Amino acid sequence: MAEAQLTLRPVRHDDEEVVRAARRSLATNDFDFAVGWQPDMAWTTYIDRLDEFRRARQLPKPWVPATFLLAEVNGEVVGRTSVRHELNDHLLALGGHIGYAVLPDHRRRGYASEILRQSLVIARSFDVARVLVTCDEDNEASARVILRHGGALEDVVDDPDSNKRKQRYWIG
Repeated sequence: MAEAQLTLRPVRHDDEEVVRAARRSLATNDFDFAVGWQPDMAWTTYIDRLDEFRRARQLPKPWVPATFLLAEVNGEVVGRTSVRHELNDHLLALGGHIGYAVLPDHRRRGYASEILRQSLVIARSFDVARVLVTCDEDNEASARVILRHGGALEDVVDDPDSNKRKQRYWIG
């Protein structure tokens, strides 16, 4: 089964091209696959930045401590997760503790569910007892994944940046 094969791992120095390709594959969804990375940023700078975010060092506002990991199956990147160790006002309103994605070519194989399951373990390792996870109101697949992991819908809010509505779920 797909869940047994999926692992979450840190971004490596040899991941630049796969991350660039992942960004392109999700560009039409207005989804930032590589949180905090800019195309003109040196790749080694980005990897250092991710380590600083994880260790909560030198965080520019409004960033919060976070762990960013790629999801890999049989050596191929299939998605990613960003686990925020705490929430700021924006994340409480719209983003949540966990932001995950599965690349379009790898969907409908159970990977989203396994990414979320492993991300919940990571969040709890940072003493996050109640985990906020959000998704676009029209993303029925993500809503099903969140519900499957015990998510309870709190509300649906407007996202002024995207003109979409976000469903906010609490797990735990």
